[in-house]
Amino acid sequence: MSSDEPNYEIERARTGGSVAEVTRLQRRARVVTRLLTLLIVALIIAVGALSYRMLRLEDYVLPRNSKALATPRPVAPKAALSSGEKERIGLFERTWRSVVHITSLESHRDRMTLDVTEIPQGTGTGFVWDQDGHIVTNFHVVQGGDRATVTLNDNSTYPATIVGRAPDKDIAVLHIDAPPQKLLPLPIGQSANLKVGQKVLAIGNPFGLDQTLTTGVVSGLGREIKSVTQRSIFDVIQTDASINPGNSGGPLLDSSGRLIGINTAIYSPSGANAGIGFAVPVDTVNAIVPQLLKFGKITRPVLGINVVSDQAAIQNNIDGVIIASVAPGGPAEQAGLTGVKQSRDGGVQLGDVIVGIEGVDVHRSSDLYKVLDSHKVGDEIEVTLDREGRKRTVKLKLQAMATQ
Repeated sequence: MSSDEPNYEIERARTGGSVAEVTRLQRRARVVTRLLTLLIVALIIAVGALSYRMLRLEDYVLPRNSKALATPRPVAPKAALSSGEKERIGLFERTWRSVVHITSLESHRDRMTLDVTEIPQGTGTGFVWDQDGHIVTNFHVVQGGDRATVTLNDNSTYPATIVGRAPDKDIAVLHIDAPPQKLLPLPIGQSANLKVGQKVLAIGNPFGLDQTLTTGVVSGLGREIKSVTQRSIFDVIQTDASINPGNSGGPLLDSSGRLIGINTAIYSPSGANAGIGFAVPVDTVNAIVPQLLKFGKITRPVLGINVVSDQAAIQNNIDGVIIASVAPGGPAEQAGLTGVKQSRDGGVQLGDVIVGIEGVDVHRSSDLYKVLDSHKVGDEIEVTLDREGRKRTVKLKLQAMATQ
């Protein structure tokens, strides 16, 4: 027997075990030895790979001249502002102090404690109208509340009372008791002579971000949108200047910094700006605000009639505005106009259908309201009527109707 081979007899005698048992132990020892060897080799490879990676990283991140990167890079010389930039900056600096932030509040009384809590109903933008403390905004900004707070450009906040509302035109006037020196009214422009392509600027508080300036152009004129009362607002300005939630009630300015409209609506399914915004024209604002200051409401010129819905007229193939009834003692009754009557056989008999006013064709009720909005109480106008296919023209004087 070779001296290198294990002497199983001696081993068995020394351990007191069988030869098979000794063989199993020796095999297990060899397996453990191999596993340890493989683990050590794998660890050596991993350490080597990590060291190599760190060296490569040092080559890219920490080059030998890294001390040069420890200091800021030199600042490039500033180029002069363009004339357009200077103009926009100057305009914003002249006008932003006239823009305010509005929070609408509603009072709720707890039935158990009788405590009164003011709950915010919405926020929006407004602007200073005069140094007497009057603030102009959209009606829908304060629609949900019975009072409001106004925050001026210096972050001072004042309780505000709502002194006048014009829901049909989406205009409201608030009043605050603030020192006159803090109130900087915007100069008033004109909307009748605006041109498509003219530069405009909007200032507001979108998403609660105070004093945000956006710029654009007049992208359309003579637009028509619906107010919260579903009555049409005519001659609305369309602009591509960004108007987002919170901009409502803010001013739309021309390149001279004059007020030309009140930003009022966004045409977008999501409510976010999609490139089309609308503003109530300043000519409308300038005509309505004095009435709100004096009476708290506006007086609208009317004919003294109730009209049939446009849908009914369309269904009956009637081109014009059907008079449903006339108000007793009103201009229409005095001029001999008649409304719908019941015929002897129980059917419906049409009276007069308005087809024109002052030479302007009237096809639907929106045409009628648009013409009336261009007149004032006391104006005498010519109304063209159609009764059973026969046309005639009558003159009547417009009467006042107060709106709440």
